[in-house]
Amino acid sequence: MGVVTDWTTLIRDVPDYPKPGILFKDITPLLADHAAFTQVVDELADGLAFDKVVGIEARGFILAAPVAYQSGAGFVPVRKKGKLPAATLAESYDLEYGSATIEVHADAFAPGDRVLIVDDVLATGGTAQAAVELVRRAGAQVVAASFLMELSFLAGRDRLPGVDVRVLVSV
Repeated sequence: MGVVTDWTTLIRDVPDYPKPGILFKDITPLLADHAAFTQVVDELADGLAFDKVVGIEARGFILAAPVAYQSGAGFVPVRKKGKLPAATLAESYDLEYGSATIEVHADAFAPGDRVLIVDDVLATGGTAQAAVELVRRAGAQVVAASFLMELSFLAGRDRLPGVDVRVLVSV
């Protein structure tokens, strides 16, 4: 397996998706390249110690599950409301137009678990902030929140005070 010199070249810009005026950052070419994908997974957890990895629905699952596997940690999905089968903790957050709710199983963490939150993109920070609150309410500790990409012009990290925010590429 070779090391990719610049895996960011594998992030494809798709104009006017999902609607006119939006420039979508498509990570599927990066995911399809084994060396690049492996490098990203390694970098998301680099230098951190944790017991569980939270993956935020849905693209966060793609990155968080291999981070958990490679690190010998457990994987915990954080999903949209109504998608988990057992008792849950819920956290709502505001969107540009309205609000949304995410949930985690109430028994997903042991008290004091060290948790790494992983997602593909940090945009406005609402979903990440809600995930941080869920982890803390469950009695676990957020070690860091790692993102493949940050849309820095949306200032999402401002909604995560006191959290070690790590991004691999900022646009």
